[in-house]
Amino acid sequence: MLFTDRADAGRRLAAALRHLGRERPVVLGLPRGGVPVAFEVAMALGAPLDVIVVRKLGVPYHRELGFGAIGEDDVKVISEEIVRRAGVTERDLASVERAEQEELLRRTRTFRADRPRVPLEGRTVILVDDGIATGATAEAACAVVRAHGAARVVLAVPVAPPGAVDQLRTRADDVVCLHRPPLFSAVGEWYRDFSQTPDGEVVALLARAAHRDTAPRRVRTTETEVMADGLALAGTLAVPDDSDAVVVFAHGSGSSRHSPRNRAVAAGLNRAGFGTLLLDLLVPAEETDHAYVFDIETLARRLTHATLWLRERVDVPVGYFGASTGAAAALRAAADPEADVGAVVSRGGRPDLAGPCLTQVRAPTLLVVGGHDEQVLALNRRAQAALRCENRLEVVPGATHLFEERGALDAVAGLARDWFTRHLVPGTTEDG
Repeated sequence: MLFTDRADAGRRLAAALRHLGRERPVVLGLPRGGVPVAFEVAMALGAPLDVIVVRKLGVPYHRELGFGAIGEDDVKVISEEIVRRAGVTERDLASVERAEQEELLRRTRTFRADRPRVPLEGRTVILVDDGIATGATAEAACAVVRAHGAARVVLAVPVAPPGAVDQLRTRADDVVCLHRPPLFSAVGEWYRDFSQTPDGEVVALLARAAHRDTAPRRVRTTETEVMADGLALAGTLAVPDDSDAVVVFAHGSGSSRHSPRNRAVAAGLNRAGFGTLLLDLLVPAEETDHAYVFDIETLARRLTHATLWLRERVDVPVGYFGASTGAAAALRAAADPEADVGAVVSRGGRPDLAGPCLTQVRAPTLLVVGGHDEQVLALNRRAQAALRCENRLEVVPGATHLFEERGALDAVAGLARDWFTRHLVPGTTEDG
């Protein structure tokens, strides 16, 4: 087993495709299972997301043998050689095409509703699926995308057998595959959760991507001060247009609102439509004093004051993102009913330092820890056992405490975005 689920696979695939962001690509998911993977890629690259609905045209007496494929807008790709060798008549061709065209139209209406197809002419197109077994559908998709005028076709999948990858390199300009196991029987064996993707989830993910769109949001950024304990705490408030929610960042020991890691996560949340408040819970004179750095009660109290201050300025749900000792402060503050926090995310945090307050947290809580951060991982597991709210522990493979490894911080940002979207955005369910 390699991937937790399709979203996890998508985040990891996105890290491997990061270099394509500058090409302004279009991301196309093969429905149904490829769309949750493609959604993560599109969000990470800031690219438009669409489905690629194709239907293979199979020889009537040997359906597995494809003699062509059809796509939207009457795109048709035919292998004259296979037609000739298989003895496919004009009548056979018309009959098969008619049946597949009806199914193609049905799926297109179901998935895309009234949205127009994203134009592909002259664009770099990233075709995404949740894995490849034989590669027949992926081959058809490559052909249809080229017929739609794509300038470059990149096929991206989390897992596939080596033979299929080699074959598909002759159909796509590039193939990105994270894992090519020599012993391969089925795509699902490489996922912990490979449950079926319902049509409704595909529709919801496409709608979310279209709602958030790829046009840069205007973000209003203000340097501000929050009064707490009679002190002026420095903060940076960034609120995109039509923001769905605001996330308050509680920094850990030895860090501040200028932390490049938290700023990177905050930027990702801003792109997804979330406001962020990066706040120093300590004033400069306190930052070097361990008595203050590990005073979780004080940090939590100031975080609660900041939340109340924020509610006077924005009328949207509020979440917390905590790192290191800041995670303990976030959880302790979330246990205070006065804070009314909708969700909490901890990055490499010390939730154990929240102590008995863990049992009083009601906000859905996500704990994110690096796979190589073994001591902190053990502390998070212990803290998770004490939580009584909805919670999840996500381990980022290969990451250390500061998530400095390539793609590790992108994974954190994706996990945080999805958790806050699910729990803070009105009308959003687990399936999208």
